[in-house]
Amino acid sequence: MIRALKVILADDHAIVREGLKLLLSTMAGVDVVGEAADAAAVLAQLLANDADLLVLDLGMPGIAGVQFIRDLRGAHAKLRILVLTANVEPRMVTAALEAGADGYLTKHGDAAEIGLAIAAMRDGRPYVSPVTGAASQSLSPIPLTRREREILALIANGTTTPEIAARLGISPLTARKHRENLMRKLNLHNAAELTAYAVRLGLPAG
Repeated sequence: MIRALKVILADDHAIVREGLKLLLSTMAGVDVVGEAADAAAVLAQLLANDADLLVLDLGMPGIAGVQFIRDLRGAHAKLRILVLTANVEPRMVTAALEAGADGYLTKHGDAAEIGLAIAAMRDGRPYVSPVTGAASQSLSPIPLTRREREILALIANGTTTPEIAARLGISPLTARKHRENLMRKLNLHNAAELTAYAVRLGLPAG
């Protein structure tokens, strides 16, 4: 039997927390173990509960933007952090992911997206709402080939190297080489940073 994913919901609006609890209660293997309405309560809940995932609204009292994510990442290395916010600015998405968030979900999205994001968090994959990707149309400051953009989009969607190889009809070794070359070219170091970059380009991620 798969261990339940222990979740803390952090939002300063009680009605939002209740709605999220209702949604999550319909998902197998998900257990809401705590709630918080401000930064201090988030920290208290994390100390009191051995949580796997924090669903975090960055607009709560006591939270100074993405620095709060950095602080959480430093104190709780294994915690998965899923930002849930009304802010769809690509710059904010990028900043949150670079600060250590594992996913970025907007309150403008469909309720079904919660399930997709939770599944990604459980599997250790990044998740970024397509709404944020559509909001960004900037061009890459570093020219990318069509294949590099393909690889980048697949990585941003949580596709593994063997899956990329199968999708593109290339060997796993070649797929790994493409990934390594792309990271070197962009001076990025992990999937979260690649996902953040993909969001800036307006590539679909999630």
